[in-house]
Amino acid sequence: MLTAILDAVGLTGWSLELNSVGCPKCRPLYNQALREALANVKDKMCVDCRRRAETNPLRVLDCKVPEDQPIIDALPKISQYLDEDCRKNFAEVRAILDSMAIAYTINERMVRGLDYYTRTTFEFTHGELGAQSAVLGGGRYDGLSELLGGPRAPATGFAIGEDRLVLALQAQSPPPPQAPAAYIIPLGAGMNRHALKLARELRRNGLIVDVGDESFRLKKGFEAAGKLGAKYAVLVGENEVASDTFAVKNLGSGEQVAVARAQLEAKLQQ
Repeated sequence: MLTAILDAVGLTGWSLELNSVGCPKCRPLYNQALREALANVKDKMCVDCRRRAETNPLRVLDCKVPEDQPIIDALPKISQYLDEDCRKNFAEVRAILDSMAIAYTINERMVRGLDYYTRTTFEFTHGELGAQSAVLGGGRYDGLSELLGGPRAPATGFAIGEDRLVLALQAQSPPPPQAPAAYIIPLGAGMNRHALKLARELRRNGLIVDVGDESFRLKKGFEAAGKLGAKYAVLVGENEVASDTFAVKNLGSGEQVAVARAQLEAKLQQ
């Protein structure tokens, strides 16, 4: 489903990372192995790792401190501690992905930072995002409902970093700059609120509109509109507000006409 979503929005170049964090039966064995392995090296690690080595050693694998990476790389791998059921489940997940020709890599350090995950965890990453490369991630959390006092409810879920998704899409295909259809010039004190109200109405109908400031002189307003590449300048002064009719100047031809509010959208689309 997630690969279909990424394909549908047009994101290419993503990578899928996969891991199994075991279950409540086998994970305690791995946590104990981590505690024992960390006992003689934790004092060489960052403050967070020293604390996690005692309270939640699995989270040590999340550490991003460069100096700690050689120590973490030498720690026991979780795949060595999965029980038979978890091994079979992870093999089945991989077999399904293989049958669908979905490429992935196994990342045994990916624990997702949440203790309620069971068995499969995953992340989709993108190379254009730098160190914080995850676009979306999730996994199974079969015991979460019971943990919250609810009934048994096996489940999977994921979260999308919408800002990262947008950044990744922009990196692979930067959107062309769009000039505003119109630049609204408020004329005189108290006109900002009327100009902003008009801009909001036009934007709701899909027009790209920018707004000046009532402190600008008219000449400066026209200059700003020209620099932005706006096709039209719309003047909003006391007379325009009173009559609900606005002076609209075509910045290319220099033609200026009076346009009623009801016809303004159609005029700016010409």
